[in-house]
Amino acid sequence: MSNIYGEWLKAQREAAGLTQQELATAAVMTRSHISHIEAGRRTPSKEDARRLDRALNTGDVLSSFLPDDDTAVAGYFEAALQLEQQATMIREFALSFVPGILQTEGYAHAVLSMPFPPASEQERDRRLVTRLERAKILADPVTPVVWALLDEAVLLDEAVLRRQIGGPDVMAEQINHLIRLAEAERIQLHLLPFPLGMHPLMSNMLTLMWFEDQPPVAYGEGLYMGKIHDSPSVVQELQHRYDFALGNALPLKESLDLLRATARDYEHHG
Repeated sequence: MSNIYGEWLKAQREAAGLTQQELATAAVMTRSHISHIEAGRRTPSKEDARRLDRALNTGDVLSSFLPDDDTAVAGYFEAALQLEQQATMIREFALSFVPGILQTEGYAHAVLSMPFPPASEQERDRRLVTRLERAKILADPVTPVVWALLDEAVLLDEAVLRRQIGGPDVMAEQINHLIRLAEAERIQLHLLPFPLGMHPLMSNMLTLMWFEDQPPVAYGEGLYMGKIHDSPSVVQELQHRYDFALGNALPLKESLDLLRATARDYEHHG
């Protein structure tokens, strides 16, 4: 987005004699989110903008002049999207699909073309752009730290690595993308072996998020539903489940070896 908005927010904050943390406290936001908005890296939600207006006594300026936002996601994911953009550490568990922030354009296009009833081509394009924009958080070489735990289930067609989303060429490209990210040490990647059988994360996909200046949260998603968990006891329980599953996952080297072999299979059949 144009940084005119962020620069104006910063000017109003400084004119009010507030630090980023003081404004964050008054507006019930995080300091890191204020920092991202001022730097032009994030667009505040409408509710965030209203709280900023109240905290700075700027009428409805920040609410009325929000930069155009063409973000297209499911309604239940909107709050999680905001948190994802603020997180300093993200741990993903995927049961059926590669996590959104790790998807290639071809894979994401195939996934977004699957829902029934089908969306219009224009709507699919909007959703695709949004998903690819989400992945840009990996452009920063350090933050957020990303761990990805993928269910291997190598003997099943339904596995996250064996389900042919978009065909062999798309799958090969997607798997090679994961390999490159892991080899570049941008993500920590582990596969959960199918012979493990039942494990505590089998019910749905899970995202754990940590932040610079607020407690961690968890986001779980199933069919047409998603929920953010911010209860400390629930988040801790889900962290323990993730840690238990991670302890049974293949080491990084073995995970990458299996990914390379799987990619070669797809390239051969493609």
